[in-house]
Amino acid sequence: MKRIVWGTALIASLAVSWAGRAADPPLVIDLWPGKVPPGDNAAAIGAEKFFEAQGPGFDTEKPYRVAGKACMLFTNVTKPTLSVYRPAKDKDTGVAMLICPGGGYHNLFWDLHGTEVAKWLNSIGVTGIIVKYRCPRRPGEDKTLPAPGPLKDAQRALSLVRSKAREWGIDPRKIGMVGFSAGGHLAGATATDFDRRAYEPIDDIDKIGCRPDFAIMVYPGYLKARDKDELAPSIRVSPQTPPIMLVVASDDQYQSADGCAIMYLALRRRGVPAELHVYASGGHPFGVRKRGMPCDTWPERCEDWLRNQGFLTAERGK
Repeated sequence: MKRIVWGTALIASLAVSWAGRAADPPLVIDLWPGKVPPGDNAAAIGAEKFFEAQGPGFDTEKPYRVAGKACMLFTNVTKPTLSVYRPAKDKDTGVAMLICPGGGYHNLFWDLHGTEVAKWLNSIGVTGIIVKYRCPRRPGEDKTLPAPGPLKDAQRALSLVRSKAREWGIDPRKIGMVGFSAGGHLAGATATDFDRRAYEPIDDIDKIGCRPDFAIMVYPGYLKARDKDELAPSIRVSPQTPPIMLVVASDDQYQSADGCAIMYLALRRRGVPAELHVYASGGHPFGVRKRGMPCDTWPERCEDWLRNQGFLTAERGK
């Protein structure tokens, strides 16, 4: 497999250029102070890598493309970070979204599910914050459960962003999540498991709530229980679950549409505001890249949903 490994400074520079320039370069901060809480054995996976995906399983020499463009991935992540992309000041709405890239809990699609998504969010006045969570998943872990490291990272990320809300000009009541594939599952698990920390609190930041104000789950994986038409045990829908939007293509090769339908029914039955978009075609994945397919319009429908739910209102200064 052809892998490319670069230094951190070059990676950051290329990530910004691939996504297109945001209003300002991203602020990159460590998610945890000092030692990262247990959840992964860092010594067992080697050095962090940033590489171009090759082949359907990323293990052949055949180029992997979405909408004709390459996909860059991170793996062997043991030091989680947040990359904060701010919109232009005259467009800033005070809304923020944590972005959870997909990759089967093994890799992180950094441009397709990260920097390109942040660019789109910036265009509608939303701060995009990419969560570089721990991966890969360990052998033998139950795929119907969130990997332990990523869930801890997502909960910590929400509390940390809320602690920075005033400093970053963010409304602490308008902090949501958007996730893709495994990242969509992580967003759903975080949105339904906010009432119990996956780790022992380590500082005052962990006293701040980790419930997202809304969640957008795009072709999420692992929602369906094995051999049953019901939710996996990692998704605990309750009346306190925040509003959720689900996006998927009917021809998704990982059967994400089944999980989304089950999730939507569970939300509806518990009185949680929910919206489900099942597009006739689009496969898996597609991110925000345009391919001349029905699913190309999901970002616009998401913007409509955010406005309808009262999270996205008039741009500041307008």
